[in-house]
Amino acid sequence: MRFGLAASMLLVVLAAPAVAQEIRPTLDKIKESGAISLGHRETSRPFSFVDADGKPAGYSVDLCLQVAAAIKQSLKLADLKINWVPATPADRVSTLVKGTIDLECGSTTITFGRMEQVAFSHMIFVDGASFLATAASGVRGVKDLGGKRVGLIANTTTEKALAAALNAASVKPQIVNVADHQGGLKGLEEGRLDAYASDHLLLAGLLSTAKDRSKLRLSGEIISYEPYALMMRRGDNAFHAQVNRALSALYRSSAIVPIYEKWFGSYLQVPPLVNALYLLHSWPD
Repeated sequence: MRFGLAASMLLVVLAAPAVAQEIRPTLDKIKESGAISLGHRETSRPFSFVDADGKPAGYSVDLCLQVAAAIKQSLKLADLKINWVPATPADRVSTLVKGTIDLECGSTTITFGRMEQVAFSHMIFVDGASFLATAASGVRGVKDLGGKRVGLIANTTTEKALAAALNAASVKPQIVNVADHQGGLKGLEEGRLDAYASDHLLLAGLLSTAKDRSKLRLSGEIISYEPYALMMRRGDNAFHAQVNRALSALYRSSAIVPIYEKWFGSYLQVPPLVNALYLLHSWPD
């Protein structure tokens, strides 16, 4: 019994450094290493994707660069290295939780289920799920999906929204799981899918890269509400506050305008919900 107790205490002592390392404040980690690790998507245009030069680009990427610049100034760093790390819908949460990335710069929807594992920044955009379909399929919305082959990324908010919409419309398509957005577009172009379901602006981004846009149709039907935010680790209040402080400063200023127009067009046509989120998250310093 005495040996067992001693062994248990030894295990606790040995485990302590690992735990301490795991919960080390992100700002301390950044200051000590002189680097911040940012997660990005490869095919989530126009939010987060790899451009023709092989570099991360997009609206969310630009917001994260603004956050990184604010952190560099706050920590009084002469230089701040940015480590870009690819993150997919399947591994984005685990990559963040285990510390491979410090902040995810993608197109992730805020959900209570995800909040059990990660923390979210201020909202950065609002979108909704829709469909990109082949012109030959005749798919315009949910009611047209009966018997059609519909591509979908598993374990996403779109999956839940689509299931609810199909149930309400009493429609039964053939669901085909794809790994990422590029896989959805490829399935449409190669004739293996009739439609691909995802967030509307992501689908518009895919359409802009299609080999023959005339063969595809973007539905105007929206079947969900998708509030986007940047993801970070839970329990790190100082880093969380720094990220939100940077976003609020951006929203309060005119600096958000060129970033918005770079990816979405004229700011004069900004959707009311997006305009409202900029206003509501312009917290005072």
